[in-house]
Amino acid sequence: MAESFNYISFGNWEKVEGDIDVVTMLRGRMFEYTPSDTEKRLESLDVDATAFLETLPTFLCSEIKPAGNAVSMLIKYGRISNITSGRKEVSMTFETQIDFGEVTFDDMETAGSVFGADKFQLYRTHWAVREGDAQEVLSKLANYKPDLADLIASLEATAVIGAAILPPPRDKKILGVADSVETFLQLLYASPVKPSTETFFRGHSDATYELTPSLLRKWDNGDWQFMPSEDRLCKELLIAHHDEFQGDQYCFDRLVRMQHYGLPTRLLDISGNPLVALFFACSSKPDTDGEVIVFHVASGGVKYYDSDTVSCLSNLSNLTYAQKNDVNLSLDLETFNETDVVGKLLHHIKSEKGFFEGRIVPDDLGSIVCVKAKQTNTRIKSQSGAFLLFGQEATLPDTGQDGIEISRVTIRAKEHILAQLDRININATTVYPSIDQTAVHLRDQYQSQQPV
Repeated sequence: MAESFNYISFGNWEKVEGDIDVVTMLRGRMFEYTPSDTEKRLESLDVDATAFLETLPTFLCSEIKPAGNAVSMLIKYGRISNITSGRKEVSMTFETQIDFGEVTFDDMETAGSVFGADKFQLYRTHWAVREGDAQEVLSKLANYKPDLADLIASLEATAVIGAAILPPPRDKKILGVADSVETFLQLLYASPVKPSTETFFRGHSDATYELTPSLLRKWDNGDWQFMPSEDRLCKELLIAHHDEFQGDQYCFDRLVRMQHYGLPTRLLDISGNPLVALFFACSSKPDTDGEVIVFHVASGGVKYYDSDTVSCLSNLSNLTYAQKNDVNLSLDLETFNETDVVGKLLHHIKSEKGFFEGRIVPDDLGSIVCVKAKQTNTRIKSQSGAFLLFGQEATLPDTGQDGIEISRVTIRAKEHILAQLDRININATTVYPSIDQTAVHLRDQYQSQQPV
């Protein structure tokens, strides 16, 4: 039996009630609450990915709602087929095998325990691929609908027992393996020159790390670590250290400063200096393969700190999680800008840009843009820093997206590379030019050898 199942949820109960044969989900809501590695394997929705999804048992559910002193949700169980992926929506055929109707639970925690879901998932329109045995979920649901126990048992009897079904492999473009500064630079110089692009780099000490901002990272089961608390994180830091942000003109400037101090944000640090990225790739986990990610960004797509698009994406941080859930990027331009939640977003944008036109393009709000920030701190200067700013429901595929092409260099022999970098003044002192980091580097550099 497969060790994963599709969990498809809608806030609109009409999309689950009655006879359902076609289901449509917004592209931006695909694979939320899905383990990161599985998400990356499926996000292209190519032939292999859709074939995998069609093998999985599927639960089609409504979002949960109060029912007196309890809570309830609509639940159907079945199979999907004929997945068709468009630019904004994904549609499929749904075959109902068991219609549980409205199922009532004592409380939200009890409902969540059935599917292994948290409270945010139960209130969210999305499509997740959850880890777990669908038969165990069915057995739990049988306790709430004993009249369906025989039907559930008959499905268990005909279920195909076999090895766990695995999603397709990830598609990463690897330029090669570097075990020295020389081989690293040779691989970069050997890669084709991309006209009309700017090149940026990022180093990971572990090649399995995802290209995901800290705010958007997930636990192993696919649940968010920080995302539902974005607005609170930002506001609490502003309250506690208001003076630190007095000189910041734009919301983006504040996010950069928050990122500098370690707060989870929707920014992903990148560098214009490949040797700085190489240093980061070697800075920890000496026996684990690291990697340097190479970004070729279309020159016309590089934004600056005062860009209107940057203001729109940055100010998403001022919306509550519930408000972000109301953002529907599939709407046409006029309808989108008439929604209440976009009005709230415009209020935040106009607080920093009173001249802003008042029209937000849905596709822009869901994009990922490369932004050059003000050189407001020594770390940005020393690291030739820039940022990828992630918009509403945005994810970055392994191979990149339109306007951002991605390749990778696998990094080994880290201690040797660090010694080489130190000879050309790429070390903790120059990469982290703060007095505490300089002190640590000097301490390690001048410490005498321990007597034998």
